[in-house]
Parts: sequence; structure tokens; C-alpha cells
Amino acid sequence: MILLIDDDDALRTALVDSFAIAGLEVADFADATAALARVTPDFPGIVVTDIRMPKMDGHAVFEAVSARDGEIPVLLMTGHGDVAMAVAAMRDGAFDFIAKPFAADHLIASVRRALEVRRLVLENRRLRASVDAAAEDDYPLIGTTPAMDALRDKLRQLAQIDVDVLIEGETGTGKELAARQLHRWSKRRHHGFVSVDCAALPDHLVDEILFGTRGSGGRIAEADRGTLFLDEIDSMSSAVQGKLLRVIEERELPANGREPPRVVNLRVIAAAKSNLAQEVANGRFREDLLYRLETIRLRIPPLRERRADVPMLFAWFLRDVAAQYDRPVPAITAEVEARLMTDPWRGNVRALRNFAVQTVLALTRDDPGEAGLSLTERLARLEAAMIGEALQQAGGDVTATAEVLGLPRRSLYDRLQRHGIDASSFRRREGDAA
Repeated sequence: MILLIDDDDALRTALVDSFAIAGLEVADFADATAALARVTPDFPGIVVTDIRMPKMDGHAVFEAVSARDGEIPVLLMTGHGDVAMAVAAMRDGAFDFIAKPFAADHLIASVRRALEVRRLVLENRRLRASVDAAAEDDYPLIGTTPAMDALRDKLRQLAQIDVDVLIEGETGTGKELAARQLHRWSKRRHHGFVSVDCAALPDHLVDEILFGTRGSGGRIAEADRGTLFLDEIDSMSSAVQGKLLRVIEERELPANGREPPRVVNLRVIAAAKSNLAQEVANGRFREDLLYRLETIRLRIPPLRERRADVPMLFAWFLRDVAAQYDRPVPAITAEVEARLMTDPWRGNVRALRNFAVQTVLALTRDDPGEAGLSLTERLARLEAAMIGEALQQAGGDVTATAEVLGLPRRSLYDRLQRHGIDASSFRRREGDAA
């Protein structure tokens, strides 16, 4: 939305026509009073104003707009004699000034840049508000897509049922985070959450670490009355799988020397990055152990299946990383947004957090994924980001997205395929604000 203020009726009418031809929404005013009534801190647009006007000149308009929201771009149209005033306004934060006479294309190009700046400002605010709301809920499972809604609902249900759970998902999807949330919401939350990285267990120390030695308990004993989380259980050797099976079946640690078997009261949550059924078929995992572990299966979706959650999750990481390194939280720029919407994020949440670290520490220019991109490649990323933004606003509705972008549906589908964008991953749950 453009608020156009100019007391010259002929020029104002001509500019309205130019903006309309360019596909830009505009509301025009002969004086500033009515225009300023439209300006609020969440106003989703910009102000274009002449400088020399009766009652309230352009510099006063700029100051009034800034008082309402200092991040609303204000563009000043100025005659030759008012350039000094326009330059002074730019020093104070005005977005741009256009000296008369000017070509309409010149003004439209500046307006488009200003509208993009405003969109990014509002998107950053929205993301910060979402992150703040998640922080207040002590809720690190960030996301509003149906996939994340379903995951949270299932975790809340399972937390109240004291059964073993098998969590499956690709590397970096947040399997341990889901396990910790299960524990935090369960009746066992006042006792220990013991995490064991099975892939890091040295073969010669497995028995000692897991089952303990004479006179000292192992990690399983530490989880008594709490939760035992076995991460990457698919990397555990067959021999250890057999010993673990008995513990899970009997809830009892084997006798150790003269010490009798020890009963343990624990909930077992196991996580695997591979398909355990396939591992059983390949002879690398015990079938009886799989049956014991898979009382309940829980799958953590990869980022590509919930792409609409990526900006909000990234904003969470930006704030966390900035606090860690005592740096200011950077705004999400158009270039960063483009990568968020187009990168496949093969490392999932872990890769996204690494990108947040690079962004906070201003290392993104050295990122091989960004350096050396041609103009065509940069434009493709920008196009993908704009499509992703429109899909997010439309809740994954392709028809509505095509209308917003002014594209035929077939053309939009071609672009979705070209950029590898899955429209269904942008669907919102019912009741979400547009």
C-alpha cells in the first residue's frame, strides 16, 4: 500500500495512474491530515509525499510518520529549490528523495524497494513476536504447520501414558528435543532424563557405561524413576542389543558379581535415524528388540515437509545465538530470506542453526552457497522467496497465491516445480491468522 500525498491534483492523478499500471496499490490525498490517520505502527506500506505543501510540508509529514513508526519508509518528491531540505530529511532517516521533474519508472523503482524494506520489517516483527510467544510457553518445538501441530499434540498425549516410544527421523530433525519434551510433560519430570549417545559408546566400555560395574551403577541405573533416552540405537552392536533387550523386557539390571539383579523403574525412549524395520531385514538389528521398542512410533518431520516453519525457527536460533555470543540480533534480509525458502536444509534443524551462527557472526558472505552467484541465480532465489512468502500468507492455497502474484496457475505450478517448493508444506492449521 502506498499513501501518496501531493496538493497538485494533476500530478497526483498522473502518479496514481502510473502506480496502477505498475500493479501497485495506492491511496492518494491532497493534504497530509487524512493520510496520517491511516498510519499506524503495523501499517503495511509506505508514504510518498511532496515536500512543498501548505499547512504541513513533506518534512513535517516525515516527522509525523516517524513518530508513529520510525521504520515506515518515507519518499520525498522535491523541486530543485527543496533538495537541501530533502537531503536533511534523509540524514534523519527518510528513505529516498526524487527530484522533479522525474521519470515515473524512477519513482516506481524506488517505491518497490521501499515496499520490500517495509515487508521485511513487518516480517521480522512477526517472527520476533512468534518467538517471544514460544519462549513464554517454554516451548522449544517451534512451528505452526499441521505437521508440527500433530507432533505437539501427540507428544502431549504420549507424555501422560507411561509407554516406551521409538522416535524416527533424519539427522538433525530434533529427535532428542522431542524426547526431552516427552519427559518434561510426563509424571517422571521430577526425576532424571538420562541421554545415551549409542553411536559414541566405545565397544570395550559399553557394559560399564550402560549396565555399571560392581559397586557402581551405569547410565541405566541413573535413569531409575526417570527416562532413559537411547539416541542412534541403530548403531548399537548386536551383543549389546541382546543385553538391552532383557533390561527392557524385565525392567531389571543383570546381577553383577555378588550383587543381585536390580529392579529399575524407567521409561525408554529410543531414537533412530534409519528405518529399523529395514535394518532388521538386513540383519543389523534384532527383531525382538524392535518389537519391544516400537510400542509407539513417533516420526519427526524434516524441514522440507514444513518449510513455512523455517523463518520462525530461524528467528528463534538468531536470538539464541546472539545471546550466546553477546551480539545484537540481526534482521532477516531479503538475501537471507531467499536462502531460507530455497535451501534444501539437508542437515535439517542442525544446518539451520549453523546458518544462524553464520548470520549473527556476519560470516554469510563467505558461505559457498551464496558467493559467486550469477544475476540469474540471485533472481531465481528472490523469485522463490517471493513465492514462498505468498504461499505462507495464503496458507498454502495455490489458487490464492497465484492471484496475489498475478500469475496463471499453470505458470505458478511450473515455478513451484522449478524451485522444488512443496505448496502443501505451507498449510496452516485451522484458526491461524492469515
